[in-house]
Amino acid sequence: MIHRLTLALLLCATPWVASASPETYRLDPVHTRVLFAVEHAGFSQALGTVSGSEGTLAFDADDWRSATLSVSVPLQRLDLGDDKWNTAALARNLLDAERFPEARFVSTRIEPVDPTHARVIGQLTLHGVTREVTLEVTLNAVKRHPMPPFRRTAGFSATTTLSRSAFGVDAWPSMIGDEVQLRIEAEAVRDRSAADPQDTPSVEEPGTPAPTDDSDTSPSPAGTRSP
Repeated sequence: MIHRLTLALLLCATPWVASASPETYRLDPVHTRVLFAVEHAGFSQALGTVSGSEGTLAFDADDWRSATLSVSVPLQRLDLGDDKWNTAALARNLLDAERFPEARFVSTRIEPVDPTHARVIGQLTLHGVTREVTLEVTLNAVKRHPMPPFRRTAGFSATTTLSRSAFGVDAWPSMIGDEVQLRIEAEAVRDRSAADPQDTPSVEEPGTPAPTDDSDTSPSPAGTRSP
């Protein structure tokens, strides 16, 4: 009896801490883009983008260490602003996108820096080669989106630098620099399978919603969400 009473008192005296589970988000391919910069023969930094990335994110803003990320980047969506450049970059002697149509990043651990910054370490697979990469990530916002379908959305910016030769992409060293700087802008929409009273049910796909007419009486700001 004494032992039971002691246990009961200890349980009552110990603060109860609720541990929130990470929420599941899916990347919005319309508002997620990878920007890359690489030296062009010493004259300039050639700039390109890759759009259409897809993936899943498990995230709790109060517990960065519990986050996980898995992303696929469709290399065929690469755009250097010129069709011939695009074809050359995707050719067999460079990215070889026919054999390796996507790059893939899977996080392995998170190192929080402060409430809005963290280092996301993971395995990047590119051109058939897998290497560890560290992303310097900034959390821009986690909130209910003001435009339809009013889903809870997380927005991030990230940067990293790669050696292309480390991934076996080493052709044209006198014309193309080895260092590739990446900047990633990403939006992730809360998965509809998870109930959230802040969310409004919708059958819309992630991305920019269709504009509404002038009779729209929704409480959202005027105008459409910009692409």
